[in-house]
Amino acid sequence: MTRRLVEEMDELVEDGWYANRSELIRDAVRDAIRRVHAERLEAALKEDVDWGLHGKD
Repeated sequence: MTRRLVEEMDELVEDGWYANRSELIRDAVRDAIRRVHAERLEAALKEDVDWGLHGKD
């Protein structure tokens, strides 16, 4: 991690948003996983809708 990223993490901890860096990192990883899952679901839904509207090629 860059020094700036660590400083920003420490600032969030010091401001009371997180109890410690580990909690912040766990929260960030959970958010990233949720975002990836949502993006995959959205892509699959778009593909299904496109197939439903236009059929197979």
